[in-house]
Amino acid sequence: MTTAFEPVHVAGATLSNRIALAPMTRSRAGQGGIATDLVAEYYTQRASAGLIISEGIQPSVVGQGYPFTPGLHSAEQVAAWRAVTDSVHAAGGRIFAQLMHSGRIGHPSLLPDGLVPVAPSAVAAQGQLFTGEGMKDFVTPHELTAAEVRQTVADYAQAARNAIEAGFDGVELHGANGYLIHQFLAPGSNLRTDEWGGPTENRIRFAVEVVKAVAAAIGAERTALRVSPGNTYNDISEPDAQPAYEALVEEIDGLGLAYLHVLEAGPEARETTLALRKQFSGPFVLNPATEGPTDHRALSLIEDGVADVLAFGALFLANPDLPERLRTEGPYNTPDPTTFFGGDARGYTDYPTR
Repeated sequence: MTTAFEPVHVAGATLSNRIALAPMTRSRAGQGGIATDLVAEYYTQRASAGLIISEGIQPSVVGQGYPFTPGLHSAEQVAAWRAVTDSVHAAGGRIFAQLMHSGRIGHPSLLPDGLVPVAPSAVAAQGQLFTGEGMKDFVTPHELTAAEVRQTVADYAQAARNAIEAGFDGVELHGANGYLIHQFLAPGSNLRTDEWGGPTENRIRFAVEVVKAVAAAIGAERTALRVSPGNTYNDISEPDAQPAYEALVEEIDGLGLAYLHVLEAGPEARETTLALRKQFSGPFVLNPATEGPTDHRALSLIEDGVADVLAFGALFLANPDLPERLRTEGPYNTPDPTTFFGGDARGYTDYPTR
């Protein structure tokens, strides 16, 4: 029986255990989307994880969706991240950069030079988000032209190259939680009638193109994808999601990716999780749906073969030494919701994506 504390081979390296730090938006970057000393301290404290997956990092200026989030599209940003990755590696950790283009989830007040959020279609998300000017309604995004779609794919690939230059061990593409890749996958936000919209084989095209472009840029063994089938977060409408994700996995499975990361939207998602687990031939990372913060009781998912690696979010914030606490089945510090929302003057921070 495999346990969570046995090594696993991922991205051409052997991870010391099967416990991952889930990617969580923190909104603690400095001016210009620069990772700071505080960012380095945060990740280094959690270097006992077999794998650290960073907070979402925008691959381009227009990809930013929240205040004070970091980027990987300038030389200054690359240099700042190098200090973070060097510190994590010195502590014995492994760290992937999560590339997150927020798409329509954003606001013009967060962007320079009159830019507005972009998306597969000019369909505004319902709801609001925090900005430096307070809560704002989501705006109707600019619908990407065909040329802009191709440029966005190229932006992901360049950001992936920048991530490797910055010392990351690999890149996870954020295709979950209602952000740009997910917006292309979901019929409620993708109303296109060209090669990127309409039937399933077209709606998965953008995700496939991004994965292949990044794999070509840095190697498939350093490229991973995160998805959340059926997740309605950020006003996503994705009924009967499983067939689309099975089609997506069929397209990317033969590439030899580092891993597939599934975020379960709820207990009802387990059937899809098991189907994708069976279908995907590489390492399978799971952020499981649980009652409250995920703890040692979820480790049976590794023992039962449901996943190769488990990603932990909220509990890892309150317990930087979480792998050891999982080994001893506690005690755990209780996550404080005030550190997730309104924890400091920048508004919500440490946003838990489980």
